[in-house]
Amino acid sequence: MNTWDKNKGERSGKPLAREGKPNNRDNNKKSSSMSNLQRKGSYQEKKQDYRKKEFTSDFKSRGKNFEHSSNFKGGFKRFYKNPQEIQQHTTEPKDNRLRLNKFLANAGICSRREADELIRQGLVEVNGKIVTEMGVRVDPEKDVVKYGGSTIKGEKKVYILLNKPKGYITTTKDEKARKNVMELVAGACKERIYPVGRLDRQTTGLLLLTNDGELAKKLTHPSHGAPKLYHVVLDKNVSTGDMEKIRRGVVLDDGPAPVDEIEYVEGKDRNQVGIKLHIGRNRIVRRIFEHLGYQVVALDRTMFAGLTKKNLPRGHYRFLTDKEIAYLKML
Repeated sequence: MNTWDKNKGERSGKPLAREGKPNNRDNNKKSSSMSNLQRKGSYQEKKQDYRKKEFTSDFKSRGKNFEHSSNFKGGFKRFYKNPQEIQQHTTEPKDNRLRLNKFLANAGICSRREADELIRQGLVEVNGKIVTEMGVRVDPEKDVVKYGGSTIKGEKKVYILLNKPKGYITTTKDEKARKNVMELVAGACKERIYPVGRLDRQTTGLLLLTNDGELAKKLTHPSHGAPKLYHVVLDKNVSTGDMEKIRRGVVLDDGPAPVDEIEYVEGKDRNQVGIKLHIGRNRIVRRIFEHLGYQVVALDRTMFAGLTKKNLPRGHYRFLTDKEIAYLKML
């Protein structure tokens, strides 16, 4: 029986070459084929070098095709830039200019509509020249604006947190002479501030007031939406099934009403729940529970955009710290 010889790599007792042909597999001599595989320029290495060159040239050609393609504007240059080009690249300075009527309104002179009338009458000067055209923009830090002979300075940004009591409406003015939140912060600052979002008359809790229009828009815009936490007291216990329905999101007349979290208030009866959400549609919390047959007895906003009522009694206000302002701008 022929057996495999591990040392020689061949079957013993079997000729290594067919009859009539020389046997080149001499174990004592190195064949030419073996020397070719071992030396540096062997067939396998040449094949690998060829493939590497072929891939490199193909990659470069593809790169050129991408750069010249209309569907891939900029090609690889768009993603891989020269470090020197990056250092030389400079961004355009931010435009801090405001419309003149907005500048006057922010300074507390009048409303925007009234400012337009003052401009038409030629009562406003910018850098020593009377301005009567609408839409003129001014830089609060560089331009000198005068009204009635006095220089108007751009107002500083003010941020006030109010713990709103029941019975106050969230408006700056009211034709029916009802109590509004502006009465609670009267005299807090000279700047014209306004509420960020709304709380209905019977709802209590946190309300932010500011003259920072960009931040106010950011906190109330549907795509961002500041997180809000409410403590809700209902006319009866909320069933676990209804809690799950609210958690999944109920659909109201104006669309779905998604919530982030909802739980029973610890240590209280099951008619008291905490609900957290981002959306800020009108009376949204009340309408969620009314949709399921509950009546809201009391509603209190205990958290707004990370701000809490800690050390802030009902009906009182305080100015935000620099750290809190920076946090709001990062949201």
